Amino acid sequence: MSSKSFILAVIDGLTPALLERGLEGGRLPMLQALVEEGTYATGVTVFPSLTPVCLSSIATGAYPDVHHIPHLSWYHRGKRRVVEYGSSFPAMRAVGARQALRDSIFNMSHEHLSPNAATVFESIEDAGLTPAAINFTCYRGRTRHAIKLPGLASRNRWYEAVYGPKRFFFFNLFESDVTGAPIAVRSRLEGSIDAYAGVVGRWLVTRDGFDFLVFYLPDHDYASHLAGPQASIDALTRADAAIGQLADAAGGLDELLDRYAVVVCSDHGQTHVDASVRLQDSFGDLDVYPGRRRSGPEGFDIVVTASNRCGMVYRLEDCRLDIRALAERTDGARGLDVVLFREDRVAVARRGGQELRFRPESGGWRLDGDPDVLDESLYPNALERSWRALACPNAGDLIVTTADGFDFVDLGGRSHVGGGSHGSLGVSDSTVPIIGAGFDRSPLSDRPVITELAPLALAHFGIEPPASMAPAAEPTRA
Repeated sequence: MSSKSFILAVIDGLTPALLERGLEGGRLPMLQALVEEGTYATGVTVFPSLTPVCLSSIATGAYPDVHHIPHLSWYHRGKRRVVEYGSSFPAMRAVGARQALRDSIFNMSHEHLSPNAATVFESIEDAGLTPAAINFTCYRGRTRHAIKLPGLASRNRWYEAVYGPKRFFFFNLFESDVTGAPIAVRSRLEGSIDAYAGVVGRWLVTRDGFDFLVFYLPDHDYASHLAGPQASIDALTRADAAIGQLADAAGGLDELLDRYAVVVCSDHGQTHVDASVRLQDSFGDLDVYPGRRRSGPEGFDIVVTASNRCGMVYRLEDCRLDIRALAERTDGARGLDVVLFREDRVAVARRGGQELRFRPESGGWRLDGDPDVLDESLYPNALERSWRALACPNAGDLIVTTADGFDFVDLGGRSHVGGGSHGSLGVSDSTVPIIGAGFDRSPLSDRPVITELAPLALAHFGIEPPASMAPAAEPTRA
């Protein structure tokens, strides 16, 4: 057990390639100093490589089969409606903007996140320590926080309060302390959310106000979506400066690392996209929901939810086709890559007309078919990530990804053509940088996975990880 506090800084959408280019160009003084003082590794995220899924995995130390957050846009079978966490503003309007805001701000961390998946914030506070989070969207904790916008609270009485970390700051909606920080969302193009985080983080470090802090910086991902993953260096320099404010508050880098163990990571990568495709087009002869007619899914064949570079297809009870037949509809479709589904308690991956069947067996994997379908050099840790994504109870019956250069059109008709996107199994979407500094020895494995970060933080404090933070070698059976 260490006497140091722990800071986990998450720069959304940062790729190893952009980080390394920024380091070589001398534009990232804080990250450069942390690399020189610590350890740098290239890690792997979960699948789908989309922010709600990835941040939930960071918070719970678990894959989607455990935490139950399947995608950025998904079909809630129990409530028979589409959940949309914010693919785009038109997508949120397509499902109802008010409902989309409730889902992304409140329901994801409380109703949708499995009650059996303990968060790092809950485990830290249960041990008598003080957890903190800034702008982190998977935030469930033990302390009740009242909303700071009375008008919103009065119109949504169920949401007058949420349960989060003891020290909790969430885009000015929830603020456990008065810090003097500016409005977070005034200008994302200029990095206002990261600037807000920097001020709050500085306030906390100055007061030594936490034992564990998740310091979330999302503005880089926004910039990368617009300009592409190799053209967002200005946003990355602002994220570097925000982390630098923590060191300034401590009195310098040496003082920061004397008091804190620091991990900086990304939640997923990004890939440049030049063209978009509609997943619905593979099922043109079927009645696809959401559609132009009727307000609910009754009478439809399938539900299609697609966003970024991953889509899901949910088979409804009146559909005349079985799941395999639905999967075969995507064969040869322009812009599509890997198609995943389950059949007879075995996972099936199809790509380019070839098929691989796989399942866990004796601590490894039993494979039948063409192993090149999920070539490790193209799709890192694909068997583990695919199996666990399919085992998520909220996942679609099919999970479909796009080929490099392609993006799915979302429910609002938007895509990221000309910029960056993510969500697939591909190496560019799936690979993340991880830096660790201030530890007695390197905290990182040779090929770390983001699910290791929560258990790492708990081990730092001598806290036994909960059973839900299962090791990657023991996937949940489908």
